[in-house]
Amino acid sequence: MVDRTEKDGVPAPPWRRSRKPALPRRQLNQELIIEAGLRILDAEGLDALNMRRVAQELDTGPASLYAHVAGKDELLELIYDRVLGEIRLPERDASRWKEQLRAYAMEVHRVLSAHADVARAALANIPTGENSVRAGEFVFGLLIETGMAPREASLVMDRLSLYLVGDAYEGSLHYARMRAAGMSDRREYFESFVGQIAGYYRALPSERFPHVSKYVDDLIADDGEERFRYGLELLLDGVEARMPRR
Repeated sequence: MVDRTEKDGVPAPPWRRSRKPALPRRQLNQELIIEAGLRILDAEGLDALNMRRVAQELDTGPASLYAHVAGKDELLELIYDRVLGEIRLPERDASRWKEQLRAYAMEVHRVLSAHADVARAALANIPTGENSVRAGEFVFGLLIETGMAPREASLVMDRLSLYLVGDAYEGSLHYARMRAAGMSDRREYFESFVGQIAGYYRALPSERFPHVSKYVDDLIADDGEERFRYGLELLLDGVEARMPRR
């Protein structure tokens, strides 16, 4: 149908609006699917992510996605690798290995915290994407170049990765609880959560739990960021203790 505001010199009635031309649809590809999946993951959480929801986001049918992605599991792997692509890596310098490993861990912590729910998709899989291998090569190579045996370096890399992803996973569980409670303010949520824990500890019978009930303020004193940094230093000190003496 031709859309005209005027026909044969007769103006169109004011209530008849001219329709806007439809915007050209971008050709569907794997990149668009990953972008849409990541938007959903960040905005609505992992539980909301499925092929039907991604298809809805892209204004297409679910069947059209399978030409580019095998299913939800593969999509999650691709999204996770995309997120790891945000990690900024310096040139390796074995003389500064501890400083560089600390900076790497903080960078991964920053990236995973920005996409909290992606950690839930990472724990059960061994990352094999390009960006995953790039990060692994940095850590593995840094430890080997410092003098650590490859086998031990592989164990260090594995345990460090588990610590980083596990911390982010814990954060994702709290985000899920926030969404379920209809809360959006992180500070308000954590104050409420920690307050309940503190109240419970203080109510424990002191004759059975003398230390927990007495030192409640110390148990809840540090926030998540401080706890992450403390745990990281424990790991780095342990790695340093196993480094060969020169």
